[in-house]
Amino acid sequence: MRADLRTYYLGLPLKNPIVASSGPLTGDLESLQRLEQAGIAAVVLPSLFEEQISRDEQRIHSVYEYQAYSTAESLSFFPEIRDYNVGPREYLQLIERAKRTVSVPVIASLNGSSPGGWAGFAKLFQDAGADAIELNIYFVPTDPRMTAYDVESRYIELVATVRDVVKIPVAVKIGAQFTNLPHFVGRLASVGANGVVLFNRFLEPDIDLATLQVTPQLVLSSRHELRLPLRWIAILRDQMAISLAATSGVHFPEDAIKLLLVGADVCMMTSALLKHGADYVGEMVEGMQNWLDVNGYESVDQLRGSMSYGNSPDSGQWERANYMKAIVSYTAIH
Repeated sequence: MRADLRTYYLGLPLKNPIVASSGPLTGDLESLQRLEQAGIAAVVLPSLFEEQISRDEQRIHSVYEYQAYSTAESLSFFPEIRDYNVGPREYLQLIERAKRTVSVPVIASLNGSSPGGWAGFAKLFQDAGADAIELNIYFVPTDPRMTAYDVESRYIELVATVRDVVKIPVAVKIGAQFTNLPHFVGRLASVGANGVVLFNRFLEPDIDLATLQVTPQLVLSSRHELRLPLRWIAILRDQMAISLAATSGVHFPEDAIKLLLVGADVCMMTSALLKHGADYVGEMVEGMQNWLDVNGYESVDQLRGSMSYGNSPDSGQWERANYMKAIVSYTAIH
């Protein structure tokens, strides 16, 4: 009998731990169908960006201002701007169509850095049928007066605002640059986050020397990036009763197995799927299945967290001691 690959993420039952993260493949209905046929367990739709929300709100506000003040009598014909259903309706249609197209959970995604209209749009996502919401928070603090606590509080406010208006699960996709990551994740959980996605890969700017323009550069993940979520999921697993999703660096079945060993609930993929296509999901699932079978595991539940920080014979290997061992090993080889 083969090992049971079933798992849970954000309270949602999944047939296996492989999830398609937010990206080009999840924004196309045909790609969603191919992903499901290949064995994907859930999909995260491409993000609706804060800039899109702000732009559309401003457009409607401009129309309102122009029309409302053209004559005094017209003021009574226009409701307050808050009564308008503003924003990219195409995204809501994508959620609805995705839910009709695939049977696996569909997770909507919001990308931004301030509460703004997020709460309202999160509610619309829920009404459109999304099974959960991923808050893809992208905030780069530049004010030297802003403390680490201030930065964290901005995230907390945003999550709490969304949590107040939706009943479906909420995950938070964050970067790794926090003073005390376990404390911060605990704060997120305290305001209602059901899970965290580790870690966000922020776009890094570059300079075009020919035009002297700052240009964004999108680089697909590499396998070595797996090590960052590997360490922190191992540390968080025994301390947090929330879902832990790993993203960045998941390219092969062995990568997913490592993340499950330290306590990940799911492994999210984009770069490998862009390289190899939607059908690669099948190779990932089969490779994981084979590894569990060969090594005598009956289920993902049995595997998960067996090498977490709390379950390691030497927990220092996840801390500073690991650094010393790596240096010594490298010196010995070279």
